[in-house]
Formats: sequence, C-alpha cells, structure tokens
Amino acid sequence: MSNKVNKNALRAGTITAGTALMLLMSSPAFALTRDDGDDPGPGLSVIQTLGLYVAAPIVLFLIIAGLVVAGDKPRKQAKSKS
Repeated sequence: MSNKVNKNALRAGTITAGTALMLLMSSPAFALTRDDGDDPGPGLSVIQTLGLYVAAPIVLFLIIAGLVVAGDKPRKQAKSKS
C-alpha cells in the first residue's frame, strides 16, 4: 500500500513540476515582441479594472438570478393554490 501511494505521489509531483516548468518557460516568450498591426490602447485604471472584472460579473449574476427567481415565482404560487 505504501509503495503504491509513494508511486502515485511521485507521478503527481512529476506532472505538476513539468507543467509548471513548461508554463514558466513559455509565458514570457513573446512578451516584448510586437506583432504587425498591434495597436494597444491606454491601460485601465484600478477602478476601471475592478469595475470590469469584479463589479460587472456580480451585477450580471444578480440580474440573472433575479430573472430566474421572478420567472419561478408564478409557478410556485400556482402549485400552492392547487
């Protein structure tokens, strides 16, 4: 049993280390090289970034959840009457 656990742990560690190494080696490869037609705009401020990646998904989630609850309410009322 212990030998099997050690073998699985070694395999998992090897795969994790290999994946991490590949990601580290490939990520900065083209970071400074500009492509033809590449025209980046101005960067986002901290407030714009938080609004886009934090507030907007939360608001969308709340809108979708509200629509689901509102659509389900008539069904629950119809079932409780009968």
